Amino acid sequence: MERKVTSLQVAKRAGVSQSAVSRVFTPGASVAPKTAEKVRKAALDLGYRPNVLARAMITGRSRIIGLVVAYLENHFYPEVLEKLSNALQEQGYHVLIFMASQTAGNIDDVVGEILDYQVEGIIIASVALSSDITSRCEAAGVPVVLFNRLQDDESLAGVASDNLAGGRKLARFLAAGEHRRIAHVAGWEGASTQRDREAGFLQGLAEAGLALHARAVGNFHADQAKAAALTLFDTDDRPDAVFVANDHMAFAVMDVLRYELGLRIPGDVSVVGYDDVTIAAWPSYALTTVRQPANRMVDATVRTMLERISNPDAPARRVAIDGPLILRGSARIPEGWTT
Repeated sequence: MERKVTSLQVAKRAGVSQSAVSRVFTPGASVAPKTAEKVRKAALDLGYRPNVLARAMITGRSRIIGLVVAYLENHFYPEVLEKLSNALQEQGYHVLIFMASQTAGNIDDVVGEILDYQVEGIIIASVALSSDITSRCEAAGVPVVLFNRLQDDESLAGVASDNLAGGRKLARFLAAGEHRRIAHVAGWEGASTQRDREAGFLQGLAEAGLALHARAVGNFHADQAKAAALTLFDTDDRPDAVFVANDHMAFAVMDVLRYELGLRIPGDVSVVGYDDVTIAAWPSYALTTVRQPANRMVDATVRTMLERISNPDAPARRVAIDGPLILRGSARIPEGWTT
């Protein structure tokens, strides 16, 4: 087996010092353009790549952010992961993605594993943290930022859409469309997104003098959302509208309503969702939904993470960003409706 090329060999090949080689491969370090060109050419000729983890052990700066996500079936998360990765790379950071389940023990194990990589920060998307692992991250000096989640612990920084306001918008919209038997397909009830969206929705209904007609739980999974749709609509007293807690489940609900129960959308029932993923705009669904402002959420997450890295003692920022109601053909639009 061939031995790995060292920075000393690159330095000799380029005719520079070993420290110059180190500076060339250190983001933000000062180095003359001519020297950088010579070093990169020598590195390319020799097949040299710097050992990022070894440098992290020496400098204490890995330039790595750990990113934890629970599931990727929801199209919102693959789209957002790409945006987060690109935004962090523009700031000179690399991203390690880890998958976790919704169970607290599994999440704690995953975050513990991430800490072994000497990451400079951790972004948690679509999962919640226990107090034990939060304390462990604090003890390690590794800042944590929640994405699309806000926990009750105000010491945890987080960025989400304004789920309360979004749920309320949807209720007002359906009420204005003269729907009176309005149902809800809930997501995972341990998620702040679900809790806040439903709370806002119920508030909006109450303001319109309405109460929720029926409710079922889909846990943010398509198969469970299909079962929930059958529970709600395969009855004599079926709803005339339904708010589904995210678009991923809404597509499954729409398929059941159309192809298993033979209902017309929006003729027999209006369907609204939350997220505004790319598929929501496809003509086959044309889903009316609240848009999560992904670009603004990503910018706020990256900005918050960089602030936490540079100033660990700064107060944790908790950001809720309002998103617009996107009108399409899956729901009856009230006459003269304006958002």
